[in-house]
Amino acid sequence: MLIIVSMIGFAILHLAPGGPMSQYASDGSMTQADLDRVAESLGLNRPLPVQYGEWLWRMVQGDWGISYRDRQPVLHIIASHLGATLELMLSATLIAVFLGVAIGTLGAIRRYSLFDSLATVGAMIALSIPTFWFGLVIIYVFSVGLGWLPSGNRYTIGDGSFWNRIHHLIGPSLVLGLVSTAIWSRYMRSSMLDVINQDYIRTARAKGVSEFRIITRHAMRNALLPMITIAGIQIPSLLSGALVTETVFTWPGMGRLFLDSISYRDYPVVMGVLMFSAVLVLLASLLADILYSVADPRISRNS
Repeated sequence: MLIIVSMIGFAILHLAPGGPMSQYASDGSMTQADLDRVAESLGLNRPLPVQYGEWLWRMVQGDWGISYRDRQPVLHIIASHLGATLELMLSATLIAVFLGVAIGTLGAIRRYSLFDSLATVGAMIALSIPTFWFGLVIIYVFSVGLGWLPSGNRYTIGDGSFWNRIHHLIGPSLVLGLVSTAIWSRYMRSSMLDVINQDYIRTARAKGVSEFRIITRHAMRNALLPMITIAGIQIPSLLSGALVTETVFTWPGMGRLFLDSISYRDYPVVMGVLMFSAVLVLLASLLADILYSVADPRISRNS
């Protein structure tokens, strides 16, 4: 899978109009001989299959290349932006899980009630709103209008305290997390509806077990099992959402790095971010399968 992703990504980047040499060609002081020397030093004058083979061989050895723009190792650049993206994704995931599970559970218990109807409408609206527009609304209302939240960046220059970072994290994490909350709440509601109609739930009620204990100890525990798979599937959505959110809030993460590298045609960094994201997605899917078998012993016995 990683090889297929690398081949497609490498081909699309090099077939796109322009190329990394366009940045040097725009400099009127460089002659054609200078451009040829730059292309030779960067290996851009070789056939595309040869460039891909050399890049792939260096990559499996741990050398992901040198940035055209910063002249720094790609892995070093990715590592410097990875913490910000993981911080944003973790906070957004916590928001989505807690709110989504709570809203989905209450919606299933109070099926067709006013709360369930409002939750359904809210989820549809959240799924329909573009992420960049939602982010701009948050900035306009809570940053420009009310002055409650900062409009961007990871922390205030000169103040990198914990609470200052949390203050800057609220806006982008809400934008990224609330969209995922809609998905989690819908899946949780559907899963909970399947569980509460099972025979063992009716048996527990017939024995006089309290409704709170039935929901928390029996129904919710089994309804959460499919959510493990959903968590693995949500990783690509969070990565793509982080790309837009980080741009809107000028968050110094991998998403913003990816867009900046594309605009500069910094191919080594673009391919590095692409491959690193592919590895994260595949690892998340594998981890979800493993955790599902651990959480549900029936899968291990049946397999």
